[in-house]
Amino acid sequence: MEAGVADEFDVIVIGAGPAGENVVDRAVRGGLTAAIVEERLAGGECSYWACVPSKALLRPIDLAAEVARVPGLSLGPIDVAKVLARRDEAVSGYDDAGQVRWIESVPAELVRGRGRLDGPRRVRVTTDTGEERVLTARQAVVLATGSTAAIPRTPGLAEASPWTSHEVTAATAIPERLVVIGGGVVACEMAQAMHGLGARQTTVLVRGGGLLNRMEPFAGELLAESFAEAGIDVRTRTEVARVERPEPGGKVTVHLSEGPPLEADELLVATGRHPATRNLGLASVGLPDDKPVEVDDSLRATGVEGGWLYAVGDVNGRVLLTHMGKYQARICGDVIAARARGDELPAMRDVAGGYGAPQVVFTDPQICAVGRTEEAARADGFRVRVVDYDLGSVTGAYLLGDGYRGKARAVVDEDRKVLLGVTFAGPGAAELLQAATIAVTAEVPLDRLWHAVPSFPTVSEVWLRLLEAYGL
Repeated sequence: MEAGVADEFDVIVIGAGPAGENVVDRAVRGGLTAAIVEERLAGGECSYWACVPSKALLRPIDLAAEVARVPGLSLGPIDVAKVLARRDEAVSGYDDAGQVRWIESVPAELVRGRGRLDGPRRVRVTTDTGEERVLTARQAVVLATGSTAAIPRTPGLAEASPWTSHEVTAATAIPERLVVIGGGVVACEMAQAMHGLGARQTTVLVRGGGLLNRMEPFAGELLAESFAEAGIDVRTRTEVARVERPEPGGKVTVHLSEGPPLEADELLVATGRHPATRNLGLASVGLPDDKPVEVDDSLRATGVEGGWLYAVGDVNGRVLLTHMGKYQARICGDVIAARARGDELPAMRDVAGGYGAPQVVFTDPQICAVGRTEEAARADGFRVRVVDYDLGSVTGAYLLGDGYRGKARAVVDEDRKVLLGVTFAGPGAAELLQAATIAVTAEVPLDRLWHAVPSFPTVSEVWLRLLEAYGL
């Protein structure tokens, strides 16, 4: 393609991850033409270096723990080579041909290269050979570039080339000694995965007081107990002073603010993510290039004349979860199509995020939650009552295996008698989450939930126990 050649579409999406793909799908369904620009692999971070491969690595760990709890069953050592091979299969061998076929079937045009804004409704794409192509949007440009791992400015850390979620999920060998910096979802999931697959010494360094500090405190406490039993060393209120790695790929030394240094074969940094807005050309339309793109509830960027720019998923900084990015994308595509036709906007716009997005941490025990925590609900001014129940005392949980430990919490709005948030922590608890998500987002009254009878003997009978504990 010659430099400067212009092409025109109704909608241009920058970023072909799950969010970008969903925008294209909905926009084309609405009668519009679309192009989607991607620098790396179509399918995005989630498909190749995050959600999908991480769960492929965690599943054997989860299953091994489940088998160990059932008398009469035994499981031999995990075959790490086969686990890694299945991970490779799950990510299609890092080949996006299947995703490309899907995009073409929409139909939409996939444009390979780095896309950036180049003024109103213009996207300039630079290929890996340096050629340029200019795309023009008749209706909208949508930013769906996701986020990148944040690397703290700790002396020597960036120079040590640490692993991020990208590298750890694509690992071809398991390090014998692993240090993990961070206590959030990625840190917890990958510490357990690497340890379960053979990391002899795994140390998790947490600045705060516990794991998963954005969730109910008991969730992180239960997970910390599981880590301790597995031999994972969790150190809370720990600061990293500096990092040394004299030879690329060699041993890494982590110096702490207090106490002796740690030596490891690999270092994983999982301290959060930044919306991928740098070098995106935002300054060409009057927006800062190092901050999330602020949007309204129709996902349209605020402060851009003409209202043609939208942002979905991590790049807008609202909720950094794949399923929420896809939800926003469906809304965004529908809104763009409706505006192009001059129709009224869809009645349900960005609603789910306001209730508190559902999230699962795929560790053992699994941690899942939707809505507000007790602390968040009180901070938002609700008059709340908290109901806790020992998940392990439910008959269905006992039947899953000996030593089942878990806990459920419901945060109730006492004025309206509806659920503001629900958290489950326990083996296999993730399958309880969708019922909680429906109850929270639909604001189902508790006296109505009483008539949603759970089957016996299932773990879902915890719903009945929570309502009984509340007093119904």
